[in-house]
Amino acid sequence: MSISIELKNLTTGYKVKGGEKVIARGLNASLNSGEMICLLGPNGAGKSTLLRTLAAFQPALGGTVEVMGQNIKKYQSKELAQLMSVVLTDNSDIKNMTAEEVVAMGRSPYTGFWGKLREKDKLVVKKSLGWVGIEELAPRKMQTLSDGERQKVMIAKAIAQETPIILLDEPTAYLDYPSKIAMMLLLHRLAKALKKTVFMSTHDLEHALQVADQVWLLDHEKGLTTGMPEDLSIDGSIEEYFAKENMQFDRESCTFSIEHETARDIIVEGKKDSLEYRLCCKALMRNGMKPVASAEGTNATTDVTIKIPGDGTYRLIEKGKETVKVEKMAHLLHMIVPAITKYHISAIREAAEMNQYE
Repeated sequence: MSISIELKNLTTGYKVKGGEKVIARGLNASLNSGEMICLLGPNGAGKSTLLRTLAAFQPALGGTVEVMGQNIKKYQSKELAQLMSVVLTDNSDIKNMTAEEVVAMGRSPYTGFWGKLREKDKLVVKKSLGWVGIEELAPRKMQTLSDGERQKVMIAKAIAQETPIILLDEPTAYLDYPSKIAMMLLLHRLAKALKKTVFMSTHDLEHALQVADQVWLLDHEKGLTTGMPEDLSIDGSIEEYFAKENMQFDRESCTFSIEHETARDIIVEGKKDSLEYRLCCKALMRNGMKPVASAEGTNATTDVTIKIPGDGTYRLIEKGKETVKVEKMAHLLHMIVPAITKYHISAIREAAEMNQYE
């Protein structure tokens, strides 16, 4: 494994009238060959600015970016085109070209002045279309494609460029859920099989934590933290960067869950390790009810209990008697609130009629 890109005390930002607009400063990190690295951070953290700086689309305000051991400023544009391929989110300007023609543009660093494709170039284009799974889009004009299809074409173009480094800005932004997973797995396989450096910014936090070899966490206040997802889970870095109110991070699975606010407690009994029990508790929480094992120390009424025996049924017990037995949680939830409300109102009425001095 070798270093393909190295940041040395890098400052990113823009030249503005009367000075500079600094986005991030003091960035030190490296990208390795054979790895897929995901750049994560909130909106406005400077992910796109950093990626554009690494791609030499805009100059650094300070520090250096080294590509293959050499300062990026020393490369000619053609030399960089044979080292880096870049996929940006906005590709709306490409019209009146077929998807195949766009992918073939990835061969331009190798085709010479006239841009004539050799047999090898044509084979690379065909393979790239196949790897991304868009062979059927080859003859279609770019303006006839959906945003997701256009994004896949641009990724195929980057693959056809056959560079050791691929930089991507939100490559899964327009893709549906299965396509997001498939694309991230494809990029990971490319990194491993062809020893490429694949560096991508993304908002798909949980996907990145499951697929990436390394992650870069970028934030205005916290700066840049890098490492394996598992290491950053263990040391608490991921929680520090992303955990917010009503969010809980599970370090073992590297996933976030939503913490729902609950207004009342409800007794739930049954087979706790069953799928039905766990998902029913999740549905109750989403609907403002906290599952508890007993009424002691809670605001749960003992008049209403949910039983989940693990046989695919959900049962509502009112004052010790089974009143509802259903196979769908939705049916159970429709019955729970009226039942709880009924007994709460009854208890309030009884309390109101009591004389505290008797």
